[in-house]
Amino acid sequence: MYDPKGNGKEKTIQAVQFTELEPPEHLRGIVHRFLELKTDGVLPQDYRFHALPDACTYIVFDQLNRDVAGVTKLRASSEELNLGREFHFINIRFLPGVWQSALAPVTYGMVDHPYGGELPLVETNRAMGQLSFAEKQSVLSDFVERLIDDELVVSNPVTEKIFHRLDEIYSVADMATAANLSARQLQRVLKRTTGFTPHDFLKVLRLQQALRGEPSLSYADQSHFIHSFRKATGYTPGKYSKKFDV
Repeated sequence: MYDPKGNGKEKTIQAVQFTELEPPEHLRGIVHRFLELKTDGVLPQDYRFHALPDACTYIVFDQLNRDVAGVTKLRASSEELNLGREFHFINIRFLPGVWQSALAPVTYGMVDHPYGGELPLVETNRAMGQLSFAEKQSVLSDFVERLIDDELVVSNPVTEKIFHRLDEIYSVADMATAANLSARQLQRVLKRTTGFTPHDFLKVLRLQQALRGEPSLSYADQSHFIHSFRKATGYTPGKYSKKFDV
């Protein structure tokens, strides 16, 4: 199954906590993880957060400014984000293809402005108050259930089929076979539900396989792997592993 790694944490920075919690069983076809990213006090310099492409949609809640929240995702390449010297975010990482972007648009990258849309993001952010991260899970789960009731998130049978056969997929044609679709149908469905073309979606899946330590499953040879990894992340695999924990 697809188990994306959404970020790389700098190994030299110890005062930043990154915590993941699995959602309740009944939400696991929709939500991959609940996430917390926070500093322990004020850092001596700005923190560069390396966000990796994973095809997931995120809802981001800023715990230091309850009016700041949003729905966001990356393209098919990574992004280094300057989070400053003090921050505290709670995120929901939705599985690829479940967010209904036609009903609630997604923006590119992280959010840093007060939310002005129609979703109850600010209301949910304030409801989390001073709860611990574990206690906030019930607030987040209630919020996801509201999104399900409103059909703003729905399970995606096409991506589910792809994820179940991920280790057998080496090409877009393999992906179409796994999904029981023609190449044209796959193009239409993935673009509509994930925002990615099949080729870009495959690039993201290959990168994520490589981050699991399985580049041989996804690349024809080592030079192809190194080139593709550097194009997606800005680093060679060796330099990345020295700089970041994933």
